[in-house]
Amino acid sequence: MAGGGGIGPSTGKAYPGELTGKVFVTCIVAAMGGLIFGYDIGISGGVTSMPSFLKEFFPEVYRREALDKTTNQYCKFNSTTLTMFTSSLYLAALLASVIASTITRKLGRRLSMLLGGCLFCTGGIVNGFARNVAMLIIGRVLLGFGIGFANQSVPLYLSEMAPYKSRGALNVCFQLSITIGILCANTLNYFFSKISGGWGWRLSLGGAVVPAIIFIVGSLCLPDTPNSLIERGRHEEAKDRLQKIRGVAMVDEEFNDMVAASEESKKVKHPWVNLLRRKYRPQLTFATGIPFCQQMTGVNVIMFYAPVLFKTIGFGDEASLMSAVITGTVNCFSTLISIATVDKLGRRFLFLEGGIQMLISQIIIAAAIGLKFGSNGNPGELPKWYASTVVAFICVFVSAFAWSWGPLGWLVPSEIFPLEVRSAAQSINVSVNMFFTFFIAQIFLPMLCAFKYGLFLFFAVFMVAMTIFIGFLFPETKGIPIEEMAGVWRKHWYWKKFVPSDDNKADSQPPSGGGGGGGGGGGGGGGGDIEMS
Repeated sequence: MAGGGGIGPSTGKAYPGELTGKVFVTCIVAAMGGLIFGYDIGISGGVTSMPSFLKEFFPEVYRREALDKTTNQYCKFNSTTLTMFTSSLYLAALLASVIASTITRKLGRRLSMLLGGCLFCTGGIVNGFARNVAMLIIGRVLLGFGIGFANQSVPLYLSEMAPYKSRGALNVCFQLSITIGILCANTLNYFFSKISGGWGWRLSLGGAVVPAIIFIVGSLCLPDTPNSLIERGRHEEAKDRLQKIRGVAMVDEEFNDMVAASEESKKVKHPWVNLLRRKYRPQLTFATGIPFCQQMTGVNVIMFYAPVLFKTIGFGDEASLMSAVITGTVNCFSTLISIATVDKLGRRFLFLEGGIQMLISQIIIAAAIGLKFGSNGNPGELPKWYASTVVAFICVFVSAFAWSWGPLGWLVPSEIFPLEVRSAAQSINVSVNMFFTFFIAQIFLPMLCAFKYGLFLFFAVFMVAMTIFIGFLFPETKGIPIEEMAGVWRKHWYWKKFVPSDDNKADSQPPSGGGGGGGGGGGGGGGGDIEMS
């Protein structure tokens, strides 16, 4: 396909330095921000399948699910209030990511991460003690604010700290952290659902405090990135930090490029305006297109509605929760494959292979459910082998997502933008991601009721489109220093017409009356640094 193949660094630069143990530990700590996102995805679907939770807050759904035998199986969970409980978080995360852009740019990635952890912790407490639906939704909104701040800042932090040869693997640790959060939540749901008295859901929701505290403590201990220090004029400290995280003394070339990028970013006053410039068209296309496509795979439908979905296809209460644990485990271990291969096989290969595998899985799942359930949703006696087959292909789908569109949806947008618009661009990435997560969460249950098994074919159509989109338009970005990424677009068969051969051309100057964006490194608030000596 056109546009394929790996493209080397645009100026042939290969900065010295390797992945040091201290940088590895630092990036793992930062990646813990994914725990809060993953925990929420897993918990929300699990508690909405617990009869005691439904009886307490959504009695209409409980009556349809447990008592009414006449309602179509596909429609038992169709409730506007239940959908709002799940999806309100993502709308809040969308709004928070816009605010987080300014804080991340002016005060640093670390402060945004810390705020995210504190807001998520507060939301977990409110949900754990909820007495009515209003308290539940307020808690979900606070959780969403926390996720918006974390998802905006963590991928940027990881991309700036990592050496370019290992940037992919270290950034994917964020997605690994998300999958660990999902797995922990699914496992806790399974055991908490067994608590006599039916109050286990409070432990599930209130348990969000644990990953939040882990993230808060980690944020307090993290060091600033060299980019952040340079942005605040602390050049000597930045160079010393860069030498420590690269493990070599000769970092002049990389440091000088960072300083030059910082000087360019200071000329830009309005990052949102600057992002609309023609020369950023390729990056903006993928910063919006990739998160849109990521959500249209339908994976979040499977992950945060997995227990509900499994109950719909014939599993009992505990069996549906255990099936969610199984898919969570597959999700977690498959992400390790991405970490091992993303800097070797490249981003394009994983995007394309994962898309094809998910497409085939979606078609088979739709056929399997359609043949047994038909349009009335009544499978009669559902053989265990048949249900197990459906779960198996759901796992095949989840594994493909976990090593392709899942981690790459966060990695690629965080590595393709120059410093002057990087923070604003990441906010757009998170905003698009959260908007379509909200959109899918809003329409899933009504669509399941209306489309029935055809819902999987609906997402399969998008799988075809997004695989073609990547195949023709996305160039390889592996092994390219983050400050040298512009050369990738200049060499691409299509995008080269948008990117000037020299960034000093008139196209890069601010428009009259406007000014571009202030995207990047921003400071990093206080808190004890991890010692990098």
